[in-house]
Amino acid sequence: MNYKIDSIRPFIGAKDFEASRAFYKELDFTEVVIDENLSFFGVEGQQGFYLQRYFVKEWVENSMIILSVDDIDECWKNLIAKDLDSKYERVKLIPIRAFEWGRECFVHDPSGILLHYCEFNK
Repeated sequence: MNYKIDSIRPFIGAKDFEASRAFYKELDFTEVVIDENLSFFGVEGQQGFYLQRYFVKEWVENSMIILSVDDIDECWKNLIAKDLDSKYERVKLIPIRAFEWGRECFVHDPSGILLHYCEFNK
């Protein structure tokens, strides 16, 4: 390859676009509105994903995003403090679990997308 890839940005769908937009903003993503049906949600510049006003149950409910963090314990405290599961329908938080490769906790977004917050072993 004779060029550099600056970022990889997947597209994810939303059952309720407005609820999903609010949810990701609460998770401290920065939203850039592209149009009434599409927004980019990013962290630290180029990292992020596109959220679209489009829902296919089988696709969305089988989508996953891994977010690698430097401190899973601090991340979990932050997630719990946001009280997301009482604010958004279908949101579910699953506590930290340990694996051979590291530790992770899980968050189901309002559409059913599974977010993996991971701290990999160093």
